[in-house]
Amino acid sequence: MKSLDELAQIREEYQAQVDLRDSNNNNIKVIISMDDCGIAAGARNVLKVIMSEIEQKNLKNITVYQTECLGLCKQEPVVRVDCPGQSSVTYGNVNPENVLQIINEHLLNGNVVNDLVITDDN
Repeated sequence: MKSLDELAQIREEYQAQVDLRDSNNNNIKVIISMDDCGIAAGARNVLKVIMSEIEQKNLKNITVYQTECLGLCKQEPVVRVDCPGQSSVTYGNVNPENVLQIINEHLLNGNVVNDLVITDDN
């Protein structure tokens, strides 16, 4: 860091990341299971891609949360999407590639990515 301008830029970047985690009841909630089995299955990379994509697309109506085990260890990494006024959707075996699909289809266009949804059958 060589100047106050550079410090201000770093602060803005980190503040944007903090803002993604601030709660707002009207926001879409993206909840990532970050327990031991989720982390072992790649949940950290999934979280990084989610945060990066939300920031790059400048999406202001999405809040990202981390949670403990959801009891779906065989399906990790697990991501739940809660849209106001709609039923929760839980996605399993999420990887960085299908995070993009979830964001583009579900979060931006409101279309559930059925191939990734955890149901009673799987």
